[in-house]
Amino acid sequence: MDFLIILKAVILGIVEGLTEFAPVSSTGHMIIVDDMLLQSEEFLGKYVANTFKIVIQLGSILAVIVIFKDRFIELLGLKKLRGESVSQGSKQLKLSHVIVGLIPAGVLGVLFEDYIDEHLFSLETVLIGLVIGAVLMIIADIFGPKEPKMQSVDQMTYKQAFSIGLIQCLSLWPGFSRSGSTISGGVLLGMSHRAAADFTFIMAVPIMVGASGLSLLKNWQYFSIEALPFFVAGFITSFIFALISIKFFLQLINKIKLMPFAIYRIVLALVIYLVYF
Repeated sequence: MDFLIILKAVILGIVEGLTEFAPVSSTGHMIIVDDMLLQSEEFLGKYVANTFKIVIQLGSILAVIVIFKDRFIELLGLKKLRGESVSQGSKQLKLSHVIVGLIPAGVLGVLFEDYIDEHLFSLETVLIGLVIGAVLMIIADIFGPKEPKMQSVDQMTYKQAFSIGLIQCLSLWPGFSRSGSTISGGVLLGMSHRAAADFTFIMAVPIMVGASGLSLLKNWQYFSIEALPFFVAGFITSFIFALISIKFFLQLINKIKLMPFAIYRIVLALVIYLVYF
């Protein structure tokens, strides 16, 4: 695999790392960049190229684990195993909240994975997802509470976790954005933008590990050893750039909210439509 092909993996890794947790749809951006510029299907094949767009997100997921490592240690009960004291009352989010939030999208993702891979990984569907997702984000900023009572993810109820999980199902449509849908849903349910973002990032870890594993198992027969450097380069790049973008995003989200991202999505969709179509 020559240098130019590895460079394409690095470019996709940068796009993924910078956009995975901003509410602009990382999958949508990768499809846009790939379809318009890189054409990875030509040397990977359709199924491996689609799997790459999912598996590369594991680099970003690893960045989440690094940043939220203390939270995951507590959720998994590892503090008790290591003999560390666990604070009472200050940390209320439980692993069961995360599981409840994952159920809706997890079930639908398994049921409709073939349909999504076959019909929704295209530039046209991404543009639709970008615009409709932007509308949801605008609605959340306008109609969400100005002074949310829930400032921390630890105040979340099971009903809210499940409701956010239902809204997350929208992100199965490429271009809609997992973080865009879940943060919007959290805000409409009374959470602060930062609390909703924290829950979004925590939920992203198991759901993306599951989606990547399922896609790998399904398309394993299409892989060759020649594709491995492409995957490795994309994974490492997405991890590095996700570390940077997550910290930056979490510092800003309560200040700028969702509106700037929604405007960007609409402008991007319009520009691509005018140029490409």
